[in-house]
This record gives sequence, structure tokens and C-alpha cells, in this order.
Amino acid sequence: MRTPSLSTLLIAFNVGMVVVAIVFVGTAGTSLLRRLADEQAVARVRLAGVGAVQAIERSGDRLLASAELLAERPTLARLLDECDEEGLGAYLETFRRTSQLSGYAVFVSGRLFANSKPALPWNEIVNAAHAVEGWHLLQPADTTSLLMGAWASVPTLPEATVLAVRVLDEAYAQETAEKVGLPVAITTRWDLEEHGGLAEALLFQALDGEAAPTGRIDQLKRYLSAVPLRDPGGAVVGVVEAALPTAAVDSSLRTLIGTLVLLTLGIGALATLLSLMVARRIARPIELLTAASARIGHGDLSSPVPRATGPEIGTLATTMEEMRDRILGLTTELRRKQAEAEAVLTGIVEGVFAVDRERRIRYLNPQAAALLGIRAEEAIGRFCGDVLKPQGPGGIRPCEESCPILYARFRGSARATARLLLREGEPRSIMITSAAAGSEGEDEGVAQAHQFQVIRDETEVEATRRLRDTVLANISHEFRTPLSAQLASLELLRDQLPDLKLEEVRELVLSIERGTLSLTRLIDNLLESTRIEAGRGSLRRREIALDQVVEEAVELMAPLIEQRRQTLQVDLPYPLPQVIGDATRLVQVFVNLLANANKFAPPDTTISLGGQVDDTEIRLWVEDEGPGLPSGAVDSLFQRFTRSPGEEPEASGMGLGLFIVKSIVDRHGGRVAAESSGTGTRMCVILPRSDESSARGGHENPGR
Repeated sequence: MRTPSLSTLLIAFNVGMVVVAIVFVGTAGTSLLRRLADEQAVARVRLAGVGAVQAIERSGDRLLASAELLAERPTLARLLDECDEEGLGAYLETFRRTSQLSGYAVFVSGRLFANSKPALPWNEIVNAAHAVEGWHLLQPADTTSLLMGAWASVPTLPEATVLAVRVLDEAYAQETAEKVGLPVAITTRWDLEEHGGLAEALLFQALDGEAAPTGRIDQLKRYLSAVPLRDPGGAVVGVVEAALPTAAVDSSLRTLIGTLVLLTLGIGALATLLSLMVARRIARPIELLTAASARIGHGDLSSPVPRATGPEIGTLATTMEEMRDRILGLTTELRRKQAEAEAVLTGIVEGVFAVDRERRIRYLNPQAAALLGIRAEEAIGRFCGDVLKPQGPGGIRPCEESCPILYARFRGSARATARLLLREGEPRSIMITSAAAGSEGEDEGVAQAHQFQVIRDETEVEATRRLRDTVLANISHEFRTPLSAQLASLELLRDQLPDLKLEEVRELVLSIERGTLSLTRLIDNLLESTRIEAGRGSLRRREIALDQVVEEAVELMAPLIEQRRQTLQVDLPYPLPQVIGDATRLVQVFVNLLANANKFAPPDTTISLGGQVDDTEIRLWVEDEGPGLPSGAVDSLFQRFTRSPGEEPEASGMGLGLFIVKSIVDRHGGRVAAESSGTGTRMCVILPRSDESSARGGHENPGR
């Protein structure tokens, strides 16, 4: 088992002491926080329960005031004098809706004379009401909610009594809950028979005792307060239950505990940092001497041994420095000679490696190591075929039948093209030139002479050839399609011109025109791409009207848009500000954008050309109703020879249109953007207004 270092022991001891202290303090603090949180939650539900009872009592006072107010109404007295039961019932209903109470009734000589909706046990309510002064509470046998009633005598008709009722149902409990800020429920003794659960004993205790029981019920995950609900006579008729979910308190407590944990971690990190500083100050001199010894052991003789304080460590440092000076003098001459040879091999561009008679690699220069993607140390001593991994026809390694190293031993030199499979799985094409082997050593202990090979990477050359072939194939395909259509139209005109109607001739001429437009656009794009690549893409700058640029592009593309039965809607701000630029190049920009929209949008759809102008920029866009851009396609959309991943082969192009659009707009000091929401694509061109364009592009060629 490895013995820990001095600095490690010091850090571990200090950090351990801090962690133990933090754990004890954190445990006690968490317990205290939990107790305080429970106490605050219990006090909150207790206050909510008491507040709900007080709200019910205030509702009783308002109910009594409402009954007295109704009894004093002249309209009520008049309807009673006229014995108009139906009119009185309608008046009571209207008053009920205005006062937002549950109902009103009028009794004459103890008999129900009229009442509002809904139907209530009025006789039972009035009998209980006359038993007490003011308002009262009761629960009739055929209802599930408490009823609050209040009565008042009619001043002009003493035998008539007005009864006002408020039902303490769930809606009333919800209103009370909004006032006190916690959920509230009003429960009666009869409800408790079916209440069940762990809260039943707490509610019965509130019905039977004077105190207001409050506590946390973990099984129900809530804090519960049960306050007796008494009528004005002092009788307990129900319980007001206020509840607070424990999740709210626990969430706040978890947040506080999380903050405490983060603070603990911060203190621990600070203690670790301080311990590290102290330990490094104590152990640093020994570590520096140890590192110096390791450097000398690995051949690094240029770095001096650091000085150290103290008699013992100082003497050791001085002795090590003298030893380094002697070794450095012996190795300097050897390194000089080695550097001369290395300079020759590392100064050339090609990769160079040497093999022995068994074709094991004995030397590999940095260029060859970089080409093969390995470190030189990894290749030394290995068979060259295992390092280069040449791939012959059918995946068979040509190390035995067509190895240029073996051919060079008999022919003096050999050259071959090989295909290598690198470590990352990437194939590379190289040209390898092998020299003949040198003379063997005379001494049996001397290794056999090395045979040198020069390798040159031709992967990019081969890729350029493939790209050239692909571009030529695309150009041939792009030119062949409109030319074939034109040839067919011309042949039809030649053979059937006397028999064709004027409309048929017009269609054939339009077909030839569309083919000519396609060829013209392709040739313009190819020429512009060539100019851009050659660095000759200069602009003829002058003040131009964008309206005319857009109008010319629309006229050029009109036949192709009409061919697919598409509708072009142009909605531009009027007038568009003038810009400084090349009108011909900008026409090419909008022709390419309209051509893309024409190609990707389905037939019978709409292509929109719109714009927006602000103080510094002019934004113009072409929007289609096509399939939109695939995910991740926007980044590579404006690169050369890049086509849409979802593009059909018959609709494919050379991938130059958007590349040219971006190049022209960039040279005008603007920018392009592509936007897609899944269906449809909007290609935006943002150009600076003429005052800013002159400042940005003044270095461009003003004209030929």
C-alpha cells in the first residue's frame, strides 16, 4: 500500500476536523429548523381557524342587519297589506339576489306567507330563530350544511316576521378560506359520523371541549386546526376546520436545508483551500527537489535544480545541481550530432520512415507520424504493415505480394500508390517511394542497415478529382434537362408548325424561353462562382432603386413561376430607400431566391416577396409554402456545392445559388438569413441604407 504524502496527511486531517464539526452543527440546525417550521405552521392554521369563526360571526351580524333592513322596507309592508303572496315572493327573490344571501321568508302569525328560492325548511328555521335573540345556527335533519338564520319583526305589522337565511355550504367555506388565506371546512357532529380517518378524534375534541385542538397529521400530510363553532347562545353546533398542506412547509424547509448544505460545502471548500495552502508551504521544497530528480531521470538537463532553505535540504539541492551540470556537458555533444540528422528529416514536407530487414519500423519523422495519426514512440519496433494498415483489393493487405519495400530491395527503388486505413477509420491515399537498403553492419552486434521510405498524402488531390467529376456531372445534368426540353419543343415546331394553333405555338415558345432562362441562370451562377473563387468578384457601385431590382427579377422568373401554376405576391414598402450597390448582382440575388422558392414550393401555392424598412437597414424576403428546412440544415445552407438534404434527385441543382446570394450580399455590407417553422421557408436579405453602405463599402471597386 502506497504511503500518503505529507501534504495529503495535513489536508486530510484539517478537512476531516472541519467536516465533523459541520456534520454536528448541521444535524442540530436541521432538527431545530424542523421544530420551528412545525410551530409556525401550527400557529398559522390556529389563527386561520379562529379567523374563520370570527368571519362566521360577522356574517351572522350582517345577516341580522339584512333581515332588519328588509323588515323596514315600505314595499314589504305594502305587499303584506295587499296580501299579495306572489308579488311578495318575487320581491323577496329580488332582494335575495341583491344581498347575495341564501333566502328570505315572511311569516304572518306563525304561518309561512311567502318565501324566495330555493326551498328551505322554513318552519324549522323560524322555530329555532324565535328561541334566541339575534342570529342563530342550526342543521335541519334533511340538509347536510349548517344554516344561519336571523329574524326581525315588521314595524307596521307586529304579527309579521322577516326571516333571512345563509347556508354555510362549500361555496361559503371557499369565501371564508379566501379571507383567512387557508383552506377551510365547516363540519357538524352528524358529518363526523362519516368523517373517519385520523382527524376524527381531533374534531370530536373540538365539539366537546373548550380549547381549539391543533396539530400536524403526517398520515394526512397536513396541519389541522379544529375550532368549535358556537351559536349566540353558546352551544357548539359544528367545527371550523383549517388545514395547511405539509408539502408547502416541507418545501420551504428543504430549500433552507439546501442553502445550509451549500453553505456547508462552501465552508468545507474554504477549509480545504486553506489546508492546501498550509500543506503546500510545508511540503513544497521537498516536492520541488523530487520533481527535479524526475526531470533529470527523464533527460531534462536544461532546468536548474531549485534552491532550498535549511542545511539538510540546501546541501541536497547543491549536490543535485553539480550532478546535473556534469551530465549536461556529456550529453550536449551527442544531442548536437543528433540534431543535425534530425534537421534534415524533419525539415522536409513529406513523411519519412525507416525499416529493418524484417520491415520493423526503426524511425518515424513527425510528418509521417502526423499523417498516420500516431505518436512516433507507438510505431517503433512494430511491423510496418500493422502501423500503415494498407488496404488492397478485396480488403486484403498487400504486404506479401505487392510490397514496394520488397520490390526496392531488388530493383534499387520502387513507387506505388497505397490506400491506408488510419486509427480513426478514415481512409487515406498516399504515394510511397522506397529506396534500396543500405550496407549491413560488419559487427554481429550492430543492427542491420535501415531502408528508408518517403510517403506523401494525396487524399485531398483525389478528393479534388472526385469533386471535379461530381461538379461536371451535375453541370452536365443541369444543362441537359433544359436543353432536352428546348430540343423537343424545337423539333415539334419544325415538324408540326403549319398544323399548330397559335396558342400551342405560344406554349412551345414559352417552353423554349423557360429553358433559356434556366440555362442563363445556371451560366450566371457558374460565372459568378468562378469570379468569387478567383477573388475577382468586384462590384460596380452606384445608387440604385431596389424597386427596379425586384421588378426585373420578378419579370425574369415569371415564366418559370407560371409553369408551376404558382402565384407571386409582392408586398413591398413604398417607396423603398435607395442603396449603393451593383444592380446586376442584386438582380441575380433575387432571381436565385425566387428560383429556389419556385423549385421547392409545390404547384398551385403562393410565393411571397415582402420587405421592411427601419432607420439603418432594409430587410427583403422571399417566402414559400414548401416543406421547410430540415433540422440543422441552416448552418451549411450557404456553403458552396451544398444542396438541401431533403432535395429530390430530379429537382437537384449544383448547390451554388445560395452560396452566390451570400457572397453578393456580404460584398454589399449586408447579411442573409434563413428562417423555417417546419412548413415553408423565408430567405431574408438585409442591406444597409445608402448612407451606411457608402461608409462600409468604400473600399470596393467603384466600377470598371
